[in-house]
Amino acid sequence: MSLPIYQIDAFTDKIFSGNSACVVPLKKWLSDELLMKIAQENAVAETAFFVSNDDKFHLRWFTPEIEMDLCGHATLATAHAIKTILNFPNDRMVFDTLSGDLIVTIENDLYCLDFPSREPVLSTLPENIKLSLNIQPQEIYKSRDYVLVYESEEDIKNITIDRNFFDRMNLNTGGVIVTSKGDNCDFVSRFFTPQASILEDPVTGSAHCSLIPFWSKRLQKEELFARQISSRGGELYCIHKNERVIIKGKAKTYSIGKIWIE
Repeated sequence: MSLPIYQIDAFTDKIFSGNSACVVPLKKWLSDELLMKIAQENAVAETAFFVSNDDKFHLRWFTPEIEMDLCGHATLATAHAIKTILNFPNDRMVFDTLSGDLIVTIENDLYCLDFPSREPVLSTLPENIKLSLNIQPQEIYKSRDYVLVYESEEDIKNITIDRNFFDRMNLNTGGVIVTSKGDNCDFVSRFFTPQASILEDPVTGSAHCSLIPFWSKRLQKEELFARQISSRGGELYCIHKNERVIIKGKAKTYSIGKIWIE
């Protein structure tokens, strides 16, 4: 059996940056075990699988370790593949996912993801996360992910993680966001996942479901421009809309190929 596969760099307008996702179209669902093996073989942060179903696309996301409940960059990558490689005629797509229906529209060269808002609330920091950080946060919040607020972009750039402590945490589908006001944008962030083969996610769309409502309230702005300042880096254009957030980004195709399964 052969399957098409597309590797897309999301939240960027050039290859070798943003966050890389593999996208695999299916005619029908394979077993969860096989989907996980494909994701492990791809060895990128997320592999997206989708099946066309009437007027929707049933979409699932897998890391090399688990199935995710929500993923931004792999949704953007999937929309890009459907539009530019599979020549989907419309500029609006509906994805049926574990997080409900997610709508992606296309405005010029921007993919606009309509995602649920996950506003974080004040929290305390687990001891193992605290011990893993070389710089301690000023404020601690929690939604699906921990949101750690720092004084400056320089702090965010200089954060390192001691995995000896960090990997003792099991956050299920969540991770740890570190964030601050940006020097040349509204806010910056980085994202880390304990017990994952890829410690730092290059650009994390789903993290902005929490970052957008937080910084919108803090900065008193509904529209924000964000940068995730990993080594690959990415840019996100954000809008806060009460119970929803709009996350906009670009994408570039890196490769088109086939995978072979006996």
